[in-house]
Amino acid sequence: MTAKQTNKLKILNDPIYGFITIPNSLIFDLIEHPYFQRLRRVSQMGLSYMVYPGAHHTRFQHAIGCMHLMQKAVRVLRFKGAYISEDEENAVYIAILLHDIGHGAFSHALENSIATGISHESISLKFMEALNEEFEGKLSLAITIFKGDYQRSFLHQLISSQLDMDRLDYLKRDSFFTGVSEGNINSERLITMLNVKDDNLVVEEKGIYSVEKFIVSRRLMYWQVYLHKTGLVAENILVKILKRAKELVQEGRTIEASKPLKFFLENPVDETNFNSNTLEVFSRLDDFDVLLAIKEWVDFDDRILSELCKMLINRKLFKIEIQKEKFNSHKVEIVKKQVQNDCNLTDKEIDYFFISNSVTNQAYNSIKNQIKILDKSGNLKDLAKSTDNLNLEALSVPVIKYFLCYPKTSF
Repeated sequence: MTAKQTNKLKILNDPIYGFITIPNSLIFDLIEHPYFQRLRRVSQMGLSYMVYPGAHHTRFQHAIGCMHLMQKAVRVLRFKGAYISEDEENAVYIAILLHDIGHGAFSHALENSIATGISHESISLKFMEALNEEFEGKLSLAITIFKGDYQRSFLHQLISSQLDMDRLDYLKRDSFFTGVSEGNINSERLITMLNVKDDNLVVEEKGIYSVEKFIVSRRLMYWQVYLHKTGLVAENILVKILKRAKELVQEGRTIEASKPLKFFLENPVDETNFNSNTLEVFSRLDDFDVLLAIKEWVDFDDRILSELCKMLINRKLFKIEIQKEKFNSHKVEIVKKQVQNDCNLTDKEIDYFFISNSVTNQAYNSIKNQIKILDKSGNLKDLAKSTDNLNLEALSVPVIKYFLCYPKTSF
């Protein structure tokens, strides 16, 4: 009696796009792989649910959504005469599916605390290379396209550019789950307006207003959601918690944590020593490890770690002051000293409870990876020079905001 064969041409039901089809058995096997399944346990928006209660969606959902949009893009470009071979088609599906596989727990928090020497993009590539070995070289073309080394630039631009499938999905998806309607872009129309000219991804002139709305939506989503002041505070506290835990471990203290988290607390991790063993441990680390540890550390006998964990668990977060100009250095020192005295903190301890930093938002970069508009005569222009929307030039200028965070009351 033969073993029952798995139906690998599954259909998934997505709240944004409806039914999503898995195109072939290789994609199915990659989705089923433990490396990819980990993304079910990594939140797409970190701690943003502390501001927007619905923002509990995951990197898994986002990756599947990106693959779905890529299928639409391939169909549109082929219809318009762009030649995309079967191998290239499969490769861009794999590349977009795995583009975020290297994200750590709570997305960006690990990069700023316990795995500071390597970016999530580098870890994504390491995952892809490990999977390529396991799948006997079937990911080789996907990796070449992902790295931007393939001669047909538009395939890489579909994965990573200022108008890629990644951005088209996360803006629409994050808008849906946060309830912030300003980010609700028309991804369907944007994809329909795509074309290829000289092996580069371009947008047809009649799609210019959709692109303008996309840029404006991106700006609004960054200030309203991704860089929301309360979300900034929560993420900064999480970074401080993990840094403090790592410091205590390095001082020889014993801290309760899962094996994967303990590994990253005990060992310095950077690009040079991130080997196959590190990757395997990383593949078992997710949001649940970090949350469970923080719940345990609430009762830890280190005052700094305990207080920070209580703040995050109970959402008793720091106060934040945010403004467009740099804070007066004299004022910063006065506030810092006041917090230090009120909370009875040493010069070393105050760095965990007083944060002075900045955030930058640039909705459109008119210098790097420009969005090119294809006019009816077949000529190309940069988006910023093709529009009568004067706001777009303003959106091309980076906006920097400065902030101070510190406890609202003594503890």
